[in-house]
Amino acid sequence: MEGFLFRPFFIVALIKLLIMPFLHLYDNDIKHDFYPLTVNNHIMDLKLGLLTIRDKWKYLAAKQQINLTVDNSPIHDSSKGRSISASYLPTSELNLLDFLHSEQSPETFGLRQLSNLWDLTQLNAWSIHQDISILGLTDSSTSVPAHVKRLGNHAIYLGKDVVLEHCTLNTTDGPIHIADHVQIMDGASLRGPLSIGNNSIIKMGATIYGGTSIGEHCVIGGEIKNSIINSYSNKSHHGYIGDSYIGSWCNLGAGTTCSNVKNTLGDIKLWNIHQNKFNTAVNKVGVFMGDHVRTAINTSINSGTVIGPFSNIFEFSTISSKYIPSFAWGGKSTVRYELEKLLSETEKWMAAKGQSLDSIKKDTIRTLYLQLNKN
Repeated sequence: MEGFLFRPFFIVALIKLLIMPFLHLYDNDIKHDFYPLTVNNHIMDLKLGLLTIRDKWKYLAAKQQINLTVDNSPIHDSSKGRSISASYLPTSELNLLDFLHSEQSPETFGLRQLSNLWDLTQLNAWSIHQDISILGLTDSSTSVPAHVKRLGNHAIYLGKDVVLEHCTLNTTDGPIHIADHVQIMDGASLRGPLSIGNNSIIKMGATIYGGTSIGEHCVIGGEIKNSIINSYSNKSHHGYIGDSYIGSWCNLGAGTTCSNVKNTLGDIKLWNIHQNKFNTAVNKVGVFMGDHVRTAINTSINSGTVIGPFSNIFEFSTISSKYIPSFAWGGKSTVRYELEKLLSETEKWMAAKGQSLDSIKKDTIRTLYLQLNKN
């Protein structure tokens, strides 16, 4: 009897699946334009706002009962659905059914496009607003303790077991999102639009300005503005990071500071690894740092600096080079991190956060190391 009841339900579900339109997300077309962040990541897995690009589309598709498929390349058969490059960011109001059945450009539907590294930071504040709406978060401003100083009229979104000490939450310019098990220590000043991920700690006296996203399991101190710091990274001490993108598992030594503006207020140039040349950006650009990068105390990072993943930087108490390759040792020379030393130290850093470097991750790092150090 149970099989009889199950079979019609299964058939209905299968029919729904077959008739639901497909949206196809791909990102191989722009991978090279976002080095060093995509040396070991897909662009769709880069975070801005509260979510990665992949998750923005995933949540939106699930809400609207649209099938989402993911691959490196677009599909060319329109009967199978519509392809969209992961360089496009959806709005919370996007009607996916209308989008799928239209031949109009994504811009017509209000989508924003990432074309350059610096677009990630320039669109982060906008993305925070959109992601809050995509996730359907509920304003919990009334749960903010009385001892917390509050300013502004935008919403505050609090997760579970958030610890708010005597800090300041300023929502004059945008909302503040604080996820589960976050601790905001006394004296910290937070200004929206801002997002802080699960299990992160904002230390005493930290100053975090709008347009900033902090990932999960981060420890944050000092001053940060309009920047994205990915999960398991530390900027625990004083120093300034502005208009920058910091990968996962990075550790910025005390006093590490980046420039994000030239003395002339002119446009800043960034090194494009794929094109092997400098490209002119805008007049506010900090550092774009890949995963697993560590900087020594008092490291001074030039505006528009690009740092490849798995680098150990300790030679720049004055000002850094504009381009530091992946697996760099020190930063000034062509010396590379010794592979086994890198693996051992990466394992220690991950263990310090309660994570492990398993054999699969080790093999991935080894393969990448050999690919990038053939000569």
